[in-house]
Parts: sequence; structure tokens; C-alpha cells
Amino acid sequence: MHLGQAMTVDYLAETQAPTRAEIDKTAGLVLLEFGTDWCGFCRAAAPQVESLVRRHPEIKHLKVEDGPGRPLGRSFRVKLWPNLVFLRDGVVVRQLARPGVAELHAAFDALTAA
Repeated sequence: MHLGQAMTVDYLAETQAPTRAEIDKTAGLVLLEFGTDWCGFCRAAAPQVESLVRRHPEIKHLKVEDGPGRPLGRSFRVKLWPNLVFLRDGVVVRQLARPGVAELHAAFDALTAA
């Protein structure tokens, strides 16, 4: 799985998603977003997340469809959607479930801080 794209509009199916080992080895800044296309909370958060991703082109944004028994989501203990995992060189900087606007801005700031 190539993680170089700046933004993924649709959620990747489980068969297209990277493994945890691939995520852990990814260099740079990554926003890993777990959810589904039919999740109301995910759809409500999408405009704000997409706006922040556009402002931070240095962050690789990867949306992964989640559900019961999905190994990548379970490895990050995802229980609520959207669940956003902010990583720097494969290490979790922040993880948010159903974040508000202020939480999102703070997490983007924490991820992009030197």
C-alpha cells in the first residue's frame, strides 16, 4: 500500500488498507481516519477534517473503513467513529474519537509542531 497520497476521499476497504506494520514504518506525518461512508458522525466531521488536511499538505491522510473484527482498527483500539489517529514517523501523537472543532485544531497543531 502506498501512503503517498495527500488525501483519500473514500474509505479504503479492509483489503486495500495497509497493515499495522506498514503504518508503524511510515515516515513523516500521517492522519489515519477510521469510519464508514454511512456514519453520520463521520459525515458531519468530514468538512472540518478535509479543510484542515488541505491546509496541511505535508500530512498524508488515509481513510480506512472500519468495522467489527477489522485488524487495523482493533490495533488502535477504535470503538467510536470517526476515530482519528495522528502519527509522526509511525508513532501516535494524538488519537481522537468524535472530535470537536477545537480538538481537531489542537491535534493538527500538535502533529505539525516541530
